[in-house]
This record gives sequence, structure tokens and C-alpha cells, in this order.
Amino acid sequence: MPQENIISVSDLTKYYGNLLAVDQISFEVKNQELFGFLGPNGAGKTTTINMLTGITKPTSGKASIAGYDITKEPIKAKGLIGVVPDVSGVYDEMTALGNIDFSAKLHSVPKEKRKARAKELLELFNLYERRNDRVGTFSRGMKKRLMIATTLVYEPKIIFLDEPTTGLDVQSSRQIRDLIKEMNKDGTTFFLTTHYIEEADQLCQRIAIINKGKLITVDTPERLKKMVQTENMIEISFNNTADFSEKLKDLNPVKNVVRVADKFRLYVTDLSETLPLIVDFANHNQLKVTSIVTLKPTLEDAFVSLTSVRPEVMANEARDA
Repeated sequence: MPQENIISVSDLTKYYGNLLAVDQISFEVKNQELFGFLGPNGAGKTTTINMLTGITKPTSGKASIAGYDITKEPIKAKGLIGVVPDVSGVYDEMTALGNIDFSAKLHSVPKEKRKARAKELLELFNLYERRNDRVGTFSRGMKKRLMIATTLVYEPKIIFLDEPTTGLDVQSSRQIRDLIKEMNKDGTTFFLTTHYIEEADQLCQRIAIINKGKLITVDTPERLKKMVQTENMIEISFNNTADFSEKLKDLNPVKNVVRVADKFRLYVTDLSETLPLIVDFANHNQLKVTSIVTLKPTLEDAFVSLTSVRPEVMANEARDA
């Protein structure tokens, strides 16, 4: 029977001089789980991952990988870990096949298994036709897929995946997310960091939120959404793109209005009372309502409520990453 928790963290703390980067955090990651780790820049994400992967020693506290203490048994613990960084970790001057083969050799994968596994992964990641091409000619999305392939070739128990879709186009991002889901179904555990809150919502079974070195919460996306005490929300758009925010605020049940692209998000005390007033508002201003929906709390709402960090800040950090 597989071990229930593949990562166990207890009171993990890291100081850099007088700077407290990570403050006594504790959590577990279940075996074969897709676990998200969210937080703004400077929250302690990178320091935590560096401790879990043996790059940085903790000041105090404990962390183990499949029961192996990362400080006391680093070789055994690291042997179970694969790391896919945000920045390219493949060699541009080598071919795709050469990169996978080199990674397999580094991790002592037997020759026959190496060849078969490389072919399997190149086909899985839609790179087989380009297997003999220099990686320097690849797009960013292709390089990201190849990085994951060079990690999977030695079959780690857990993969630390940093910003898997940052800087990728929509199609490449979707391909990466689909691959992550499929690999997770096949039994790979993922520890995922991302600035894209919607991505974490789509992929992760549980999410930890860290801010200013402290772990705020660990829960499922759905339970995190239910934790958020928000007002009712209505999102509406008209056939006129002028800004009607101030006028909409004058409607009695409306407490706040936020413009989102060509739509208006209304935070209201009573849905049933507001909807007919919006129809009257449109008629009075000679407008046509082109769309109207009621909204439930999102993971983004939960993140903002728990960290006080606006989602646009996270988006800017993702672009700068």
C-alpha cells in the first residue's frame, strides 16, 4: 500500500541573516496528488521549494520526501525528486533526443530502458518528429514540454513544477495543462507553483497559500471559495461601451461596481431586487443588455481575501517572471 503522504513538512523555518523568509510552516502533500503552492513574489515560495529539494538547508523544522529527511538523508530524498524550473533547463546546442538521453544517463537509467523511454516520451510530448533537431530552434512551449520529458525519463516520484505556462501562448498552455493532468492520472505527484490563480483552480486538488513567509491555509479550491464571505455579484454588459459605473452605483441594492473589460461587475445586497432595476436602468438610458450573469465566488476572490494581494499584481508578476 503506497504511503499516504509523499511530502511532510513540520515547523519549517528559514532565516537569511535577520530576515525571516519562511516562518514555521507545516503541511503535507498526498501521494499522487496535484498540489498547488500560491503566493505573491517574496511570499516564501522559492525558499520553501529550495528547502524541499535540498538546495537550501532550513534554519529549523523538518521536511521529508517519502519518509526520507531532506537534511539527514538528502541523497535518498533527492533520488525521488524531479524539478522543472521556470527558466529553460535544456541544452540548446543538443538535440531533443540528446537532452533526454543525457538526463537519463545522469540518473543511471539502463541503456535499453533509456532508448525505449526516450522514444515513448518524445511521442507523448509530440516531439518525435523533431527528435534530431537542435533545441535552440524550438519554441518556448516545445522547450517546456521537453523539460518535463527530461524529468520523466528517470521516473521521479514527485515533480516540482515551477510556472509551467508562463510566457506560453494559449495553445501551448493548454497542451501543458493537459499533459500535467494525464501524468497525474497515471500516478505522478506534482508540487505546482504558479502566478495564474485560474490555472491552479483548473489543475490542483488542494492548494496552499503562503504570504510573508506564513502559511495561511491549505484546502481544496472549492472549499477555499466557500470560505469567502462575498456579496452577491452580477456581471452585465450593454450595447454601449461607455462607462456607466457611477450611475449603476446609484441603484439602491448596489454596494460597489467594478468595470471588467466591456462588462460591469455589480456587488449587490439582493439579487431579486437588483435585476428588475437593471432592466429599468437600461430602458431609461436607451441601452440594450447584451449579457447578464450572476457570479459565484472564485478562487481569485479567496486569494484576495486571504492575502490582500490584488490578482492584477499576480498577473504582473507572472509577466515579469
